Amino acid sequence: MANLEGANLKKANLRGAYLPRAQIKGANLIKAHMEGAKLVKAYLEEANLAGAYLFMANLEGANLQGANLEMVDFEEANLLGTHQLTIDQLSRVKTLHNAKLDKELCLLLKIKYPALFEISNR
Repeated sequence: MANLEGANLKKANLRGAYLPRAQIKGANLIKAHMEGAKLVKAYLEEANLAGAYLFMANLEGANLQGANLEMVDFEEANLLGTHQLTIDQLSRVKTLHNAKLDKELCLLLKIKYPALFEISNR
C-alpha cells in the first residue's frame, strides 16, 4: 500500500497507476493525469484534485471526504461505493459522462446538474 499522504503531485503523470488502498490524504494532485488509474479503496480525504484528468479511472470504494473536485474529468470513471462523496463536490466537476455512480447519487445529480452527464470538451 503506497503512502502519498500530503505529496505534491501537481501535473504528475499517473496514467494507469496501480494504487489500491493508497494513502493519498491531503495530496496536491492539481491537473494530474490519472487516466485509467486504479484507486480502489484509496484514501483521498482533503486531496486537491482540481483540474485532474481521471478518464476511466477506478475509484470504487475510495474515500473522497473533503476532496477538491473542481473541474475534474470523471468521464467513464468508476465511482461506485465511494465514501463521503457529496452532491456539492460532484456539482463542481467538469464531467461525469458515462461515469459509474451509485444509483441514488446519479439520480439526484441528473435532476440538479444534467449538464454534468454531457460529453466534455477536452
